[in-house]
Amino acid sequence: MRVLKTLALIFLVALVIPYVLTPFYRTGHPVSTLMAWRHFSGAPVSRQWIDLNAMSPYLPRSVVAAEDAHFCKHHGIDLGALREAMRDAEEGDGMRGASTITQQVAKNLFLWPGPSVVRKALEFPLALWIDLVLPKQRILEIYLNIAELGPSGQFGAETASAFAFGHSAATLSPREAALLASILPNPHLRSARRPGPAVRRLAGVYMARAHVVATCWHDKATF
Repeated sequence: MRVLKTLALIFLVALVIPYVLTPFYRTGHPVSTLMAWRHFSGAPVSRQWIDLNAMSPYLPRSVVAAEDAHFCKHHGIDLGALREAMRDAEEGDGMRGASTITQQVAKNLFLWPGPSVVRKALEFPLALWIDLVLPKQRILEIYLNIAELGPSGQFGAETASAFAFGHSAATLSPREAALLASILPNPHLRSARRPGPAVRRLAGVYMARAHVVATCWHDKATF
């Protein structure tokens, strides 16, 4: 019984830690669990932090257009997209992703990659908490600095831009920003440095959508 109680206490502490840490992430340069794992396992990790207001404005617009079109409106979970994904799965169309940027921040900061019902159960309330205690700008800033955006340990927009285009994320063009957005969520299979037809096609779509996203930000006074 003593062992079981100890294990239960450890489990509860592990559950609570992300909720305690999240308010402190209003500042600083947090790292993802994947970045930490790669570092401790000896795999290459490269990340240079860049503030959101220092980035080319085309990058956050393109990423929101690609990953979470309702980022301005929801509170961490996009229930509409989730219902559509579940309906598609029931109709035999396969389960497509419905994760918001906030959910991806929750996963990247505190959980683990890969499909898992347990991870999703932990991710949902954590995403709601993150949206409650962190401003939208900060959530997006963290995401753009911890997302994996290169094939060999490149994390974050600044490192990814230097790797793909040879210059800072501060000077990304609309097309370059859309190309980076197009390689999410798997930069191992897609390349912004040498984009194939599918990536170039997606980049064109995200460039067009970015104009709508920019309007949304303006209307909602989010950014």
